[in-house]
Amino acid sequence: MLARRAYFTISFIGIVLLIIVPQFWLPFRWAALLVIPYVLTGIYDLYFSSSNVLRNYPVIGHLRYGLEFISPQIRQYFIETNTSGRPFNREKRQLVYERADGEAGFQPFGTQSDVDDVGFLRANHSLAPKVVPEEEARITVGGPQCKKPYSASRLNISAMSFGALSPNAILALNSGAKIGGFAHNTGEGGLSKYHLAGGGDIFWQIGTGYFGCRTKDGKFDPAQFEERSKNDAVKMIEIKLSQGAKPSHGGVLPAAKVDEEIAEARGVPAGEDCISPPAHSAFSTPHGLLEFVVQLRDLCGGKPVGFKLCIGRESEFMGICKAMVETGITPDFITVDGSEGGTGAAPLEFSDRLGRTIDEGLIFVENCLVGVEKRDDLKVIASGKVATGFDMLQKMALGADLCNAARPMLFSIGCIQAVRCHTNTCPSGVATQDRERMKAVVVDQRKHNAANFHKMTVDSFLDLVGAMGLASPDDLTPDHIYRRVANETEKTYAQIYTYIPPGHLLHAKEIDPEYERHWSMARADAF
Repeated sequence: MLARRAYFTISFIGIVLLIIVPQFWLPFRWAALLVIPYVLTGIYDLYFSSSNVLRNYPVIGHLRYGLEFISPQIRQYFIETNTSGRPFNREKRQLVYERADGEAGFQPFGTQSDVDDVGFLRANHSLAPKVVPEEEARITVGGPQCKKPYSASRLNISAMSFGALSPNAILALNSGAKIGGFAHNTGEGGLSKYHLAGGGDIFWQIGTGYFGCRTKDGKFDPAQFEERSKNDAVKMIEIKLSQGAKPSHGGVLPAAKVDEEIAEARGVPAGEDCISPPAHSAFSTPHGLLEFVVQLRDLCGGKPVGFKLCIGRESEFMGICKAMVETGITPDFITVDGSEGGTGAAPLEFSDRLGRTIDEGLIFVENCLVGVEKRDDLKVIASGKVATGFDMLQKMALGADLCNAARPMLFSIGCIQAVRCHTNTCPSGVATQDRERMKAVVVDQRKHNAANFHKMTVDSFLDLVGAMGLASPDDLTPDHIYRRVANETEKTYAQIYTYIPPGHLLHAKEIDPEYERHWSMARADAF
């Protein structure tokens, strides 16, 4: 270490002499042009760097950080197998890319999945397959209290905000939704001009910041909401209670990204941090939530209104169910998000350790709604890692009526899973506000890619339903999906999980022990 310090110090003195007495060093001037940056970097590393590695290994230590910077790409391109990548493996990403290009997504030479691996999922085919009619690709959302039901595709674009995504990405997705006849969820970042420019159907999400319908102090503004929600493009309203990737955590859009366009869409000052509170101010109880549902439904002219959440404390969702029973108010849909869901940025602990996964959340919601005899009054939407027809099949067998997809939709318009969404340096131009980078998303091309992916995925889903001998996705049950468990055996979801009968939570003398404790703690007047 002493020798390194002496070397760089002597070299630095030489550079000073070169500047002071250039004639003396004339023969070495061109060589000095190569040495000077090296020496200056070494001096800085030795005496000023905050890195322990660079202080001990000046200059050469930068190689370590350079390799670390590109290590995600190295792993993705050269190391990971077709089925080992996270959060989406290469096989699924490639399938999305091919379908976005209008290709069938065929698999040569047999499966690459380990069919004996614990957790492997499959379904049984039938010797009497059916052709599922195209009308089964849509389902009507809107309960008894809804005046304007919406015929929704079984697969739609999940919530992703303008601000998290670039204008070109929003335009491509919405224009693709118009072509393919499916809907585009705005995310909590407000109903922007880019969401409306493509002409696609819109699910307007209302988060805790009430972006696009807020007062100057961040409260809900009924007048703004009424005016904007009556736009013909807005088909449904979704109240965001929590997001799977960061439940109970408010989003933060840094001031540097809050330009004039984002400020306009969100109704916030430009150039200031845009912070979403962790909880709503318009209500604080299950009763209050349902009253807010009624308020929004009246203001928007009777369109379907529901809410989205990741299941956390079981008693709190059961409190909402109790409130439904007590008030007679029912949302038109519930979107169940999984803890494995994606986001532009979230604290690691929130993404990894909070909330139920989508499958367990769906089962719990299904049981609670059946248990209070409310399941037939609303639709359940599954949101969490839906990329293939089988993913849709599996979610609907667990209890969902339709699905939302976020990251696979981004793959269809060019996302490469670079995992740099929070840096504003997205290499594909999808998750950035950098004007030069976002040009990479060519809207006129990518809108067709999004529509292709949607159509081919839904077609695959319906083909699978027919291959199982079923006439409709509504015929799917937990008995249809098999999961490989320990000891080289497999069980259906119906064998693995508890499913309670209709009215069980209201009328049973003894409630199932798995649910009894949470039900006894649930309150309709408090979360």
